Amino acid sequence: MNILLMGLPGAGKGTQSELIVNDYHVKHIATGDIFRDAIKNETPLGKEAKAYTDQGNLVPDDLTNAIVRERLAQDDVKESGFMLDGYPRTLGQAQALDQNLTDLQMKIDAVIFIDVDQEVLKDRLSGRIICRNCGATYHKIYNPPKQADVCDNCGASDFYQREDDKPEKVAHRINLQMESIQPILDYYAEHGLLHKIDGDQSIENVFRSIRNILG
Repeated sequence: MNILLMGLPGAGKGTQSELIVNDYHVKHIATGDIFRDAIKNETPLGKEAKAYTDQGNLVPDDLTNAIVRERLAQDDVKESGFMLDGYPRTLGQAQALDQNLTDLQMKIDAVIFIDVDQEVLKDRLSGRIICRNCGATYHKIYNPPKQADVCDNCGASDFYQREDDKPEKVAHRINLQMESIQPILDYYAEHGLLHKIDGDQSIENVFRSIRNILG
C-alpha cells in the first residue's frame, strides 16, 4: 500500500502518520529525514544536496525528486509500501513522482488530505505562550497553566508569544501554504486519488475515517 498524507500545519498529520505506520506497517518517508540520511551517508545525491544547504539555499526540485526516487527504490519500501509525508510540495514534484513511480513499477493507492477549518488551525497554531522566566511552554486552549497566568514550573506570571506564533503571522502562513497545496490537491482529485477527511473530529474518528479509506 502506497499513501500520500497531506495537511496544513496543525491538522494533526504527525499523530495520524504514527497511527498509520503502526497499523499498516508501511515505511514512513519524510523528506527531511531522507535528506538528512543522504547527507549523513554521503551518497552522491546527498553531497549535491549538502552543497545547497551549506550555502543556505533551497535544494532544487530535480535533486529533491531524485533523492525521493532513490529512497522509494530501496527494497524495504518495495516490500512494505510507503507513506510519503512532506512531498510533493509543488505540482511539478507531483508530476515527477508519478513518472518515477511508473519507472519503478509502483503506484499511489490513496492521497489523504486532513482538512481542518483554517480558523481552527489558527487557534491551534497561535495559542502557544512561553514563560519568560523559565521557558516552559503552554497552549492557551489545549495546555494552559493550571492557574491562569501563573507558570506551573516556576510561579512566574510573565508570558510572551513568539513573533511567528502571533495570530496575524499564523493566518498569513496558513493562507500561503493553502495556495501552494491547492494545485496538488486538484491534480490528485483529477486522477481520482484524493480523499478529504474532516480533521475537526477527534483523533480516533479521524483515524477511523482513514481506515475506512484504506480498508
